[in-house]
Amino acid sequence: MSEKIDSRRRGFMSMAALGLAASQLGMFGSAEAQTTLAKPVVPPVKPGSNTSFAALKQIKAGLLDVGYAEAGPADGPPVILLHGWPYDIYSFVDVAPLLAARGYRVIVPYLRGYGSTRFLSADTMRNGQPAALATDIVALMDALKIQQATLAGFDWGARTADIVSVLWPERVKSLVSVSGYLIGSQEAGKMPLPPEAELQWWYQFYFATERGRAGYEKYRHDFAKLIWRLASPKWQFDDATYDRSAAALNNPDHVDITVHNYRWRQGLVAGEAKYDALEQRLAQAPTIGVNTITMEGDANGAPHPPASAYASKFTGKYEHRNITGGIGHNLPQEAPQAFAQAVLDVDRL
Repeated sequence: MSEKIDSRRRGFMSMAALGLAASQLGMFGSAEAQTTLAKPVVPPVKPGSNTSFAALKQIKAGLLDVGYAEAGPADGPPVILLHGWPYDIYSFVDVAPLLAARGYRVIVPYLRGYGSTRFLSADTMRNGQPAALATDIVALMDALKIQQATLAGFDWGARTADIVSVLWPERVKSLVSVSGYLIGSQEAGKMPLPPEAELQWWYQFYFATERGRAGYEKYRHDFAKLIWRLASPKWQFDDATYDRSAAALNNPDHVDITVHNYRWRQGLVAGEAKYDALEQRLAQAPTIGVNTITMEGDANGAPHPPASAYASKFTGKYEHRNITGGIGHNLPQEAPQAFAQAVLDVDRL
């Protein structure tokens, strides 16, 4: 009897040991899986927590003396954040420290016609065509000795980042683009849209007239504030937030660059011949092969295509994110945590 009991006890103990071993292996496997799946998480931040950049710099790059903010370690992986119209680098004032804290070298340049960015020559055409802006960013990367960077932006900035990703994909590690694929052409710009869509572009038609140019020159502060309200109808920004960015519109080239950009899109004015070959490539609506996350706010009042219209344009690893909570056109300033998280995540796609 005792031998049978011992045999049963030994069998039970063996099974228990196997079960314990299996459970331990399962725990180890689970821990390993969790480690594999874990990703850096950007901590919560209240929009507007930051009101300034630690460092503002200038550097000669291509045709420009570029003003830019910089944050994070100089040897960190570079990310270049690109603003739109009529905004400025303060769209990223909360995003930059979030990325710097994760070890990124964050560069936030004023585009041509904004802030402290100036043309090196008075004779250079004040050209706002998309290929010119994209060339500026490549020149900036060269000046900063950045071979490859993550590009992230919205509005004009997203379009610029898209174009660099097509024309110089070797310079782009990954891409975050609000409102997705924004590459167009003069021929496409000449095509009429349904009336409701045309209404959204009212300012483009205003800028097509000399009255519009004069009106923007005279009322640019109030004009841009109206655009902010229309583009982000649920964003309750205060005067201090707006005025901080509106100062960048006092650039002496701002009106010329803005008006030329919108007139060029409609084929009303010429660009520069040196960009013709680039624009011809872009007119073919080429696909973007770098890894990409596109984003859209749920309350974007500016003209923008649905995500379904451009998903096929991204042929690398790709993800689209809808950001809820009344987020408008200026997504990085309205939802800095979500934008910074996308930058972190796109490098892991």
